[in-house]
Amino acid sequence: MTLPQMSLAVVGIDYPNRRGPGRRFELSLCSPGEPVELRREPENPADPRAVAVFSARGIQIGYLTAERCGRIGALIASGVEVRAIFQGIGPTAAWVRAAFHGESPDLPLPPPTDPASQSREFWPDED
Repeated sequence: MTLPQMSLAVVGIDYPNRRGPGRRFELSLCSPGEPVELRREPENPADPRAVAVFSARGIQIGYLTAERCGRIGALIASGVEVRAIFQGIGPTAAWVRAAFHGESPDLPLPPPTDPASQSREFWPDED
């Protein structure tokens, strides 16, 4: 059974890396659709289920959330091929898109804009 693709939050983006560029700086270089690598960290003293996320340049950008790392790490450990791409960054977390069993992940479509939700208070001048 193939798992559906999913977007995964990447946290810890404001923590420094031990070496090399900082995570925020590296995130500023990432483009949507760029490959990222998910690496299990069974020796991590804070959480042996931790899954670190690395950019295409091999720089750590953070970790999967505690809610997701157990399942994703177990899939990786069992030999399931997990492919991931950079999706985007928000104020406190970044996002990656993952696909399983060797499938290539696709960026999700942006949500449609609802014209009814746009303000009717502002009307631009006609050109």
